[in-house]
Amino acid sequence: MAWLTWRRALLAAGLAGALVLPFQIWGFTAYQFTFAGVYAIAILGLSLLCGQVGQISLGHGAFYGLGAYTTAVLMDRWGVSAYATFPVAAALCFVTGFLVGFAVLRLNFFYIALTTYALAMAVPQILKSSHLAPLTGGVQGLYLERPGPPFGLPLTMDQWWYFVTGAILLALLWLAHNLINSRTGRAVRAIRDNPTAARAAGIDLRLYKATIFGVSAAFTGIAGSLGALLLDFIAPDSFTFWLSILLLVGVVIGGMGTVWGALAGGLMLQFWPDAAALISRDLALPVFGAALIVVAWFLPHGLAGWLDGVIRRLDARRAATLARDSATR
Repeated sequence: MAWLTWRRALLAAGLAGALVLPFQIWGFTAYQFTFAGVYAIAILGLSLLCGQVGQISLGHGAFYGLGAYTTAVLMDRWGVSAYATFPVAAALCFVTGFLVGFAVLRLNFFYIALTTYALAMAVPQILKSSHLAPLTGGVQGLYLERPGPPFGLPLTMDQWWYFVTGAILLALLWLAHNLINSRTGRAVRAIRDNPTAARAAGIDLRLYKATIFGVSAAFTGIAGSLGALLLDFIAPDSFTFWLSILLLVGVVIGGMGTVWGALAGGLMLQFWPDAAALISRDLALPVFGAALIVVAWFLPHGLAGWLDGVIRRLDARRAATLARDSATR
């Protein structure tokens, strides 16, 4: 059974546990795990930008809001199926992210951060505009009707959307993994590590970086669509600058540039504030901040980086054991 590495065993156990989980927990807890999956999708998109391009965005909450409003407007104004809105939101966010990325990625690190910060601050105000109110609902927001399980499936609403979110998350994890290991991913990392050498090799820096920016925005837009449906209501104040900061925190906690780190980041964003409140409700934010400092200090590569290191050591030890056993036969 040389094929059975610790990594594969952990992956199989995680998938099995995820399939059984919604049948073993209460409805609201399943809802919380579903929202952790939504956060994980958004964090995955931002992690691609931060880890592969090497650029921090302070405005991904704007793309989350754009995806949410795309789903809400299509459902409320034109009666489009909730499931059909996901690819529309992804496409719209990709185009917007690509154009924003192509425009700003020629700037240096700090100016890009400042530009994306301005984007995060501007979008909620634009959504409140009286000129867009007939479409977006203005400050009153929009209500959504989340569809239930189809074909008479014996699942609750929370269980069904847990599996929908999980399936989308797995598909995007697979896409992100393939992108990172593709020619595009290697080109982007070459740009990040040595722009001069990459340019000399004929790589179009702005095109590749803008493409990853667009993919990152598309992932975050899909998360926004799912988040809007889970909340059954959206309003401009749901997509403030604080949301962009939370997503960036999730990237740091999970592990910047890693695929599976998005899962750890999503779970931390969803459950750690509640755990901190159990320690001290009045000091929930300071406890949350202290945890971030601990992670940044002791786990510089995030939870996924730490776990990957553990798995590598276990696999190396297992390989050494197998080699020793073969030599003694």
